[in-house]
Amino acid sequence: MHDIRAIRENPDAFDAALARRGDAAMSSAILELDAARRAKIQAAETAQADQNAASKQVGAAKAKGDEAEFERLRALVGEKKAEVAAMQAEAKALDAQLTDMLARLPNSPAEDVPDGADEADNVEVKRWGAQPSFDFTPKEHYEIEGVARAMDFETATKTSGARFVMLKRGVARIHRALAQFMVDTHVDENGLTEVNCPVLVRDEAMYGTDKLPKFGEDSYRTEDGMWLVPTSEVPLTYTVAEQTLDAADLPRRMTAHTLCFRSEAGSAGRDTAGMLRQHQFEKVEMVSITLPDASDDEQKRMLGCAEGILERLGIPYRTVILCTGDMGFGARRTYDIEAWLPGQNAYREISSVSTTGDFQARRMNARFKPEGGGKPQFVHTLNGSGLAVGRCLIAVLENGQRADGSVVLPPVLAPYLGGKTTLSADGTLV
Repeated sequence: MHDIRAIRENPDAFDAALARRGDAAMSSAILELDAARRAKIQAAETAQADQNAASKQVGAAKAKGDEAEFERLRALVGEKKAEVAAMQAEAKALDAQLTDMLARLPNSPAEDVPDGADEADNVEVKRWGAQPSFDFTPKEHYEIEGVARAMDFETATKTSGARFVMLKRGVARIHRALAQFMVDTHVDENGLTEVNCPVLVRDEAMYGTDKLPKFGEDSYRTEDGMWLVPTSEVPLTYTVAEQTLDAADLPRRMTAHTLCFRSEAGSAGRDTAGMLRQHQFEKVEMVSITLPDASDDEQKRMLGCAEGILERLGIPYRTVILCTGDMGFGARRTYDIEAWLPGQNAYREISSVSTTGDFQARRMNARFKPEGGGKPQFVHTLNGSGLAVGRCLIAVLENGQRADGSVVLPPVLAPYLGGKTTLSADGTLV
């Protein structure tokens, strides 16, 4: 959510920020609605003052025995009361319109975010690891013999429809091992607090984390009005809603492994083969709540945590900073980590690490008390995948594939796989 005071003070800067994201100027419409709202509030306050003054005079007229004046003033009080109620209702309606208008506008990009129209304009900032060489043509994950025997799309489609998969035998265990490895690393080495959180949330949590009102179609809603989380960013970030935290208690760093659900609206025809883009998937999420002057450093820290997972798994990757045209709605700055997939001969996104500044905090009313005293300020919120478990599984399988249909697994997973180090061509672990 944008700060209306900042828009009043510098509407040109606000419009320039929107223009960088390819959106039309909005300051004139916003300020016109804001002026009407403020005028109605002022008028209601004036009418309320008139009502209060007339109310005092009613008693005086009654005491004097001036019946005519008493009746006139009593009628005036009634008129003013109705007038105040009507003006307050109009002001409330205008305020709701203004809030809705602001809630549908994306966050302003940070100054160092590159301008651009789409992913082609993203800028690579890091590349790690050598791409593996094969003496055969590498396959996509679902084509590898040992994987194909344990990755059941047909049964999942019969049960749930398109974009679902049932993992079996060795592949299911590798998937589970990856999630456990990620959580353990984030807790034991990266200092994050593990949270087991709900995957059903209320409207307020979705709104507070900028998923509503604009992106409701991208998520699933139950018949009783709850939402299946698109990511555990939602419940983790919303833990600080309506709170005023002590500055000394920040940063607050959390991680959670959850199921995630996305309708994938607008993605028809994209990545339909395999399990790259699913309606249901698992992710290990990282969320940080920080002081404003620490949020940029915190984003770098979170990025390093996510990159470290891939490095320990031995998966080649590259990191890019997203341009203004490819950045998510609530992000102020986003880095994507893209893992190398030999079967596609391409780098594909496996993590996004974003800072939202105070954009979400304003929607949630999440603040902190400065250590030296003074007025409470909004916290900054950050989120990042650490990592998408299914996509990490794909990367592990494709990079470790062998000509006989087996897969050599990263050594760091062995403790989670009972010491086993290979997915055999029949889909079992050996």
